[in-house]
Amino acid sequence: MAVRLVILTTGFLAAGAAAAEPMNAEAARRFVVGKYFAYTCFDGTRGGGRINGDGSVAGTIQFRGTGPVRYAALPAGTLRVKGEMVCASLRGIPFEPCFNLNRTDAHSFRGSVAGLGFAYCDFTHRFTRPGVVRTTTWRAHSSEPTPNTAPAAAPPSSPPSQ
Repeated sequence: MAVRLVILTTGFLAAGAAAAEPMNAEAARRFVVGKYFAYTCFDGTRGGGRINGDGSVAGTIQFRGTGPVRYAALPAGTLRVKGEMVCASLRGIPFEPCFNLNRTDAHSFRGSVAGLGFAYCDFTHRFTRPGVVRTTTWRAHSSEPTPNTAPAAAPPSSPPSQ
């Protein structure tokens, strides 16, 4: 389970605009940090989350695509840059797995454990900020006069006679 989380969270650190274009750590950081990504993995695991600039991760995970969706958060420093690679540091795992990050299009990438190409997750950027929502109506309530209706003007009076 922890290895899956590492694969998922580290995969967040990549992407861009070409078919299977390898990403170095700095390019991945620019593309991923602070953005929300949905993901699906080779074993059916799926979810979504965000990587912060301090290497922490927060999001959801549903193992093998069944069962409950769970919230997961990993602390600052979980994801680290080592040379040109992005690696993960998790308690309980005796090694720090590093990841291959490849852009698949302008909004997507694939992250896989270095040396284990079959263990991958595909990530797609999702725009999560809601658009502008209009909360007022353009027409007035029926009990109020409409803004475009002016009171009827009094008929012009004849000039006073002298």
